[in-house]
Amino acid sequence: QLQASGGGLVQAGDSLTLSCVASTRSFSDYSLAWFRQSPGKERAMVAAISRSGGGTWYTDSIKGRFTISRDSAKNTVYLQMNSLKPEDTAVYYCATLKEPWWLFIPDDYWGQGTQVTVSS
Repeated sequence: QLQASGGGLVQAGDSLTLSCVASTRSFSDYSLAWFRQSPGKERAMVAAISRSGGGTWYTDSIKGRFTISRDSAKNTVYLQMNSLKPEDTAVYYCATLKEPWWLFIPDDYWGQGTQVTVSS
């Protein structure tokens, strides 16, 4: 299971850090990703990280502003979000990815979603 948290209501330019805790002993076996979904839009992946943490990917709209990372000791993947914009407003989900991770195919496990709202 994945448990996402850290969302909230912030102003444009602010920062937030999302966390996703995995309740599994084999956390290091999974590549993970963050997705987001805005009203009326499809859910889309915004960042991904490989099992080792050595590989990362970002969608263009968040490059340079968001950072994905993982802490195997805490079974947690993070999404540090800086310079937030109103268009970042969405429900954010964490999920595992099938291997090879760079195919970006979601696997079976999803977090419940955490709402991020950015006001202008």
